[in-house]
Amino acid sequence: MQPLSAMPAEPVLEVEELAVRFTRRGEQPTRAVDGVSFTVAPGETVGLVGESGCGKSVTSLAVMGLLPRRGVEVSGSVRFQGQELVGAPDATLRRLRGADMAMVFQDPLSSLNPTVPIGTQVTEVLLEHRDLSRKEATDEATGLLDKVGIPDPRRRLKEYPHQLSGGMRQRALIAMALACSPRLLIADEPTTALDVTIQAQILELLRELVVDTGTALVMITHDLGVVAGLCDRVHVMYAGKIIETADRHDLFARPRQPYTGGLLASVPRLDGGRGAPLTPIRGSARDTIPWAEGCAFAPRCDNAQDDCLTEVAGSTVSLEPDGPGRELRCRHPIQYPPSPAGATALGAAR
Repeated sequence: MQPLSAMPAEPVLEVEELAVRFTRRGEQPTRAVDGVSFTVAPGETVGLVGESGCGKSVTSLAVMGLLPRRGVEVSGSVRFQGQELVGAPDATLRRLRGADMAMVFQDPLSSLNPTVPIGTQVTEVLLEHRDLSRKEATDEATGLLDKVGIPDPRRRLKEYPHQLSGGMRQRALIAMALACSPRLLIADEPTTALDVTIQAQILELLRELVVDTGTALVMITHDLGVVAGLCDRVHVMYAGKIIETADRHDLFARPRQPYTGGLLASVPRLDGGRGAPLTPIRGSARDTIPWAEGCAFAPRCDNAQDDCLTEVAGSTVSLEPDGPGRELRCRHPIQYPPSPAGATALGAAR
């Protein structure tokens, strides 16, 4: 019998066939998330990667139960430590959010209350979910602001969001999310408004949180540098679906989906020389076809063939195993000739 210490931990978060559809009277429904499935284990960091508009943020809002009820249809399953969240009562979600589940939002200016001091907004999380006096909560909030790199934290507690810089507001949001040491943390572009030095500090803080407390972290980003330094597994999203999933090292070394290869090839390289041209993905994220008619990325893909633009019976564009620990949604993936050890896939992707 396998010893308990060696047995795999139960996932903190299990997302299965999650779909989100936005409806408006007189218009065709928009399917923003289309059958997304993934799991996150304790102490694991999972990345959701893709261009703006591919469904990453909507996925996170659906997991947290923060989408509006009106005009939105959510289906599938989201289980947090075995508890189903899709369709759960608001009281259950409010009890979990902030204490066991937390989220760092992308836009701190719209996420913070402009009429309430920063200190009140941080301490109310502590007072709601932890048995602390107001003085203890204030001291804890001061320590949290100091931990995320906000100078003179005691004074900053009395200031309003508009008195802080964009980077400080983002760090205040991160402090609020970390206040109760949640079991699940979703970070939606948490370093967007930060300079490089503070970005490195915040990423190190998130890494320590995962290692020290076993928090399950979902990192939503388009910054592949963040993915390379933080994530264990990566799910690449396009047009509401996951199109490739792999271990971080495997994905960076040998991307198989042409979209993943395009994302990696579009990153400026230090060894490219001064004036070296960038290699962007042609077109935009709106240049898609419905998944029911073929591969949504086909209009932008250099590997596309006729069967990518049509739905062939018995040959759907589905997510299939593609080697150990990998899954791929592509009929004509990037192929690699035998290469010497140490060669990277960026050149092949170009």
